[in-house]
Amino acid sequence: MGGPRPSGGTPAGLLVACALGIEQFALRSGPRGGGPVTVLRTGMGPKAAETALGRALVREEMRGAAVVASGFCAGLAPGMHPGDLVVAEETRSAHGTTACDGVPVLVDAVSRLFPGRTVHTGPLTGSDHVVRGAERAALAATGAIAVDMESAATLCTALRHGPRPVAAVRVVVDAPEHELVRVATVRGGISAFRVLRAVLPAFHEWHRSLLLPRR
Repeated sequence: MGGPRPSGGTPAGLLVACALGIEQFALRSGPRGGGPVTVLRTGMGPKAAETALGRALVREEMRGAAVVASGFCAGLAPGMHPGDLVVAEETRSAHGTTACDGVPVLVDAVSRLFPGRTVHTGPLTGSDHVVRGAERAALAATGAIAVDMESAATLCTALRHGPRPVAAVRVVVDAPEHELVRVATVRGGISAFRVLRAVLPAFHEWHRSLLLPRR
C-alpha cells in the first residue's frame, strides 16, 4: 500500500469529498488540525460524485492532490452503532475495486482521536440508492462492512485523473439495528454528526504521513 509521494518535500493538496451540505458543514466547522484542505460537496449519488470530482481535479492546484471520501454511511455488520467509524480497506462498485492507501495510519489516527469509539475496517461498497432490509443483508454477505453512494465513485474518479493517494473514512449513521426509519435514529444522527465534525485532524495526519519514507 501507499500512494505516490510528491517530490520536493511539500505534499500535494488534500481534497475531502462529501455528498451532503450537512456533511460539508460538519467537516468545515470542526477543528482543522493541519494545513489547507478543500472540502468539496459533490451532491448525492455516484454520477454526481464522478462529475464533481472530475471538475475539481482538473484545476492546477489540485494536480496530484490526495483524496479522501468522507461523510455518513450505512453499516452492514451486526453490532454497529451510529457514531462508529469506518476506515475502508477498499471500495467496491460495479466498475471494480479500488484499494485505499495508508489504512493503518488512518485507523491509528481516528482511534486516538476518538477513544472509546469503535473503528471498523474492511470493504466499503457502493450503491446508487439507499439500502435497507434484505438488500443490506445481501451486501453484508459479500463481506462488505458498510455502504454509501459516493465513496467508490469518488476514489475511482480520483485515480482516473492521475496517480494519487486515496482513502475513504465514513461515520455510521444507519446500522442494522438502528435504521434511519426509526425515531431513535435522531439521537444517532446527532452522534454521527459530532464525530464527523471532529474527524478532519485525522485526515491531516494521514496526509502528512505521505511524506514519510517507505519502510
